[in-house]
Amino acid sequence: MSSPPRPRTNLSATLRHPRGAHYRRAEGPWQIPDLATVLRHAPISHWVDDTFDHGLTSIEVAGMGARLASSLRAEGVGKGDPVAWQLPNLVWSVALFRACWQIGAVAVPIHHKATTAERDERLAAVGADRCFDAPPDLVRRLTYSPMHGHHARPSDPAVVLFTAGSSGHPKGVIHTHRSLGAKTFQMIALHGLYPGQSVLMPAPLAHVSGLLNGVLVPAVGGMTSVLQQAWDPDVALTQIARHRVNFMVGPPTFFHALAEARTFSPLAVSSLALVSSGGAGVTPSFVHEMSERFGARFKRSYGSTEAPTVTTTPTQGDAWHDAYTDGRPHGDTELRIGTDGEVVVRGPEVSTGYLDPAQTAEAFGRGGWFHTGDLGIVDSDGWLTITGRKKDLIIRSGENISAAMVEGVLEAHPWVQQAAVIGEPDHRLGERVVAVIVGDTRFDLAECRRWFESQGAARFTTPERVELRRSLPLLAAGKVDKETLRRLVLPA
Repeated sequence: MSSPPRPRTNLSATLRHPRGAHYRRAEGPWQIPDLATVLRHAPISHWVDDTFDHGLTSIEVAGMGARLASSLRAEGVGKGDPVAWQLPNLVWSVALFRACWQIGAVAVPIHHKATTAERDERLAAVGADRCFDAPPDLVRRLTYSPMHGHHARPSDPAVVLFTAGSSGHPKGVIHTHRSLGAKTFQMIALHGLYPGQSVLMPAPLAHVSGLLNGVLVPAVGGMTSVLQQAWDPDVALTQIARHRVNFMVGPPTFFHALAEARTFSPLAVSSLALVSSGGAGVTPSFVHEMSERFGARFKRSYGSTEAPTVTTTPTQGDAWHDAYTDGRPHGDTELRIGTDGEVVVRGPEVSTGYLDPAQTAEAFGRGGWFHTGDLGIVDSDGWLTITGRKKDLIIRSGENISAAMVEGVLEAHPWVQQAAVIGEPDHRLGERVVAVIVGDTRFDLAECRRWFESQGAARFTTPERVELRRSLPLLAAGKVDKETLRRLVLPA
């Protein structure tokens, strides 16, 4: 235990976001049971991490979870109570998720690199009175007594995940058993996954991508999940080859690093068949280049912590939509574009809101519609293309410039690996466009101007300053940390 006692909050009793009648209909994903039931009836899966390198079966992991559940019950943890832990990607984290769901408790995974102050802030937000941070301590504390049944409903909170925001104050996102279960079954079908395949998960299990694609999808799909504690592209390549990894999910930074790694070769990644990538930098050029280098299908997807993977291209999709769109919604997922260009979504996978009711009221409209804060366009066939963020605009001489659009033009250049665009205050123009580049040193301001002109980009969108760097600062989820970038690049 590593945190002082706090009054325990019952999340089931206090945190609920109402749904409209549309979301209460008795059909389809709304009939998905709680996650403990889902996992109990799942096929055999396998789990690998740095501790259990030989691998464990889901039966063994379920046994670990049952012992943890019994121990938590003995300490007074019950339905709706938060259970927090701060661990790297370990099988113990998978067992803790299962333990929480077996007794109806709410899992609160905290990023393993969070500072003490950040951890305590998150514990206070959920009202947790403890935080597990050492598997051996858990093992020594375990007691076991037979447990029968479970106590969660599909609509009960299953997990609180903290967004990797750039403001320093992440939001606590509440997902239910139903929202996670619905998305799990949908992703297995849309990605064409089946038992016996393998997934490598370098993203933290404290993030929605890690939880879904590193825990739930492989468990429900009967797959092998290879959990990587610390991102190392050479180690990742070894694991891909050793465990014949077929499927990966993550931002472009992971795959750039793999492609540039010392041990990269087409043979090392020959088993890889499908990569679903989202976030900044997922451009057509990225999809084309990586598909060729890896000999695998790369496709774009769009989602967030609040609404994971709301659009993607299904398994029977085509290469054009993989590269030039962010996919389309499927099943009961609905999407529309607001009058201001904002992407608004609702569906069974959308979270019930935030820990802070005021934040929930601001982001969730009537009928369960979630306002994403992203800008996008949808063509006549329903294919979505994200064009930027409402708050990630550069205003130059009264013209609104989408940073994402400028980044897309930059990353289409063969000398540019990654690009991030920020606004620099200017007393005359309001803001100037600054491009921060990872790539060939030949890409200077003159080449940047030539390139934008050749691409037919509006002159006012052309960067007025180019900064070359060896790497870009990243948030924990793999997105570019623009607040840090501004501090590094812009004059004080």
